[in-house]
Amino acid sequence: MYQQLDFTHERELNIDELCRRVEAYYPDANFTLLRKAYLFAEKSHEGQMRSSGEKYIIHPLNVAATLVKLHMDLDTIIAGLLHDVVEDCNVTPEEIEKEFTTEIAQIVVGLTKISKMKFKSKEQSQAENFRKMVVAMAQDLRVIIVKLADRMHNMKTLQYVREEKQKRIAEETLDIYVPLASRLGINSVKIELEDICLRYLHPDVYYRLAEKVAMKKSERENYIGETIGVVTEKLFEYSVRADITGRSKHFYSIYKKMVSRGVDFEQIHDILAFRIIVNNITECYKALGIIHSAFTPIPGRFKDYIAIPKVNNYQSLHTTVVGPKAERIEIQIRTQEMHEVAERGIAAHWKYKEGVSSGKTKLDWVQELLEYNKDTDNSSEFMSHVKNDLDVGGVFVFTPNGDVFELQDNATPLDFAYRVHTDIGNRCVGAKVNGRMVPLKYSLRSGDTIEILTSKTQTPNKDWLNIVRSSKAKAKIKSYLLKAERERNIEVGKETLDKAFKVLGTSLKAVLKRNELDNAKEKLSNIKTFSEIYNNVGAGKLHVDKVIECIPGLKDDHDKDETKKKEIDTLSTTISKTAKRRAHKDNAVIVDGLDDLMVRMARCCNPIPGDPIIGYITRGRGITIHRSDCTRYDVGDVGRQIAVEWNENFSFKHPVNIRVLTHDRPGILSMISKELGNLGVNIRSAVARSTQDRKGSLVFEIEVKDYSELLKTISGLEALDAVISVTRG
Repeated sequence: MYQQLDFTHERELNIDELCRRVEAYYPDANFTLLRKAYLFAEKSHEGQMRSSGEKYIIHPLNVAATLVKLHMDLDTIIAGLLHDVVEDCNVTPEEIEKEFTTEIAQIVVGLTKISKMKFKSKEQSQAENFRKMVVAMAQDLRVIIVKLADRMHNMKTLQYVREEKQKRIAEETLDIYVPLASRLGINSVKIELEDICLRYLHPDVYYRLAEKVAMKKSERENYIGETIGVVTEKLFEYSVRADITGRSKHFYSIYKKMVSRGVDFEQIHDILAFRIIVNNITECYKALGIIHSAFTPIPGRFKDYIAIPKVNNYQSLHTTVVGPKAERIEIQIRTQEMHEVAERGIAAHWKYKEGVSSGKTKLDWVQELLEYNKDTDNSSEFMSHVKNDLDVGGVFVFTPNGDVFELQDNATPLDFAYRVHTDIGNRCVGAKVNGRMVPLKYSLRSGDTIEILTSKTQTPNKDWLNIVRSSKAKAKIKSYLLKAERERNIEVGKETLDKAFKVLGTSLKAVLKRNELDNAKEKLSNIKTFSEIYNNVGAGKLHVDKVIECIPGLKDDHDKDETKKKEIDTLSTTISKTAKRRAHKDNAVIVDGLDDLMVRMARCCNPIPGDPIIGYITRGRGITIHRSDCTRYDVGDVGRQIAVEWNENFSFKHPVNIRVLTHDRPGILSMISKELGNLGVNIRSAVARSTQDRKGSLVFEIEVKDYSELLKTISGLEALDAVISVTRG
């Protein structure tokens, strides 16, 4: 029978006992090296004491013991013994590498880097430490496992520090280390840390729960014993042998139920949990059938994590039933191997001799965190976003091919698109869930089958940041927007400088050829490349005069001639206004570098905001705006094309045609018109006819704000039973 892992602080622990425990699961370990590490740590920490009054060596011993309980490899256990010697004892990484191994030294150095930095505030320190943990974790996952073991023992001895520090450490543990343990699948560590955090953050709740649970202990133990007897008998009838255990749920789990349901302890009826461990997967499902036939299952409370494992590789069957005496009980059914993975998580897959994880390919989320780390400069922002992504659980969705993806609660089709691939996210124009069009902000539910629709001309916009839930999606959208804005600023900056230099009788190309812009790069603070000069000029952060002043030859000419000086100043102001014109509320479309132009929308393609567009200069009629994929304008006449873009701040309803194919039924036109009214869409005209195959073909000219509202309208119509399809006309 599998023993529950116990992380109790052991005051009398010694190296002989530690070696005995290692030998129980790893008989070929190098015990000489292990004892050497202990003696090295003991000598390094000589004279140091813990807050509890114990010799310091008891801490690394207990950390190593926790790693042994997780069945870690020898390098990790030794790193646990040595994890504080570099930070606290002035031992160098080179000494550790010389005395032990390169891998051990790397783990210890990774741990030291996490905690050695000093910061201006506790908040900054916490955020930056968290960031460093992610980087260290990506390089070697064992770093974070040792850190979890270190935090576990510190929490077990937290009573010896002052109250203010207790709360700070408990908050940090609940915010960071609990989600990390959960994501690594080390549930034994997660559960233990949660209960300790509750004890120090909400002592009144913790001790009241402890009292109430203890009051009915004997009654509950009798019930657990009786229920185990009944379940054992039922399973035995069908030749299923199993190890069955029962217990009260952990305090933090009960506390979360009380908070989420807004009730007191007395109103929580499902506080008992039973675990059935069988020999193989077939017996898991057989046992489930027996349980459901013997007891009434609670609808909606069954989860199959065997067929669809959690992202941390957790597998088990979960069900809630009405047990003996009408008590609600939760039951988990799993194999012995699944149980070990549930308790030890990623550590259960460790190959002791190689010292590497056999489950590396299942840790894509670590690489995602590393990518997000590169995409943001703000540590606090990094921490707040990533903390949300660490929580395991949420919804399971399927691709049309049957592949399964786990997303967090309230995830949207955009989250799914970015989860599959960044390019798919960037080019997403819509989504079908269970065969029907849905808006991009639709909240996905477990069991949904989702298909992403993409377009080569689609690009992300700022509104998407309010739609997505995952930090990865947010980071990718921000990265794209910043890159696009930078590219636009660089082009504007180049154009501005070139026009300014031409006023002074030269050009940007000539200045670059004479290496004169190098002077500006050297003299302007915080600017290291030409691109940065262009970007700052284009963004309005750097005035053209400042650049000219850094180029001696141009500076003299500029300063002597007031006319040229005013012309350059006017040019800079004009370019700046052009850049800002995108925020002008009176123009639906912004025309590149030109003002006071007559602009009209082409009737042939009816472009609406969100569509990729092109401007086409027409004699006597100003500029006509076409969709980029329109076939009615002369693509070959490049000289008459002009760059245009939608004004994000312009609010106006645009006409667009939609074609609705329906089953031919009485009142179908009225029904669709009513639905469009419910969606807040104005109908400008409607044409309806019946086809020979008893279908209805309806063409509506409607008014919408942008492409997003058009998709929402199409989605709403396709949800009607009588509607076969909706397409843009």
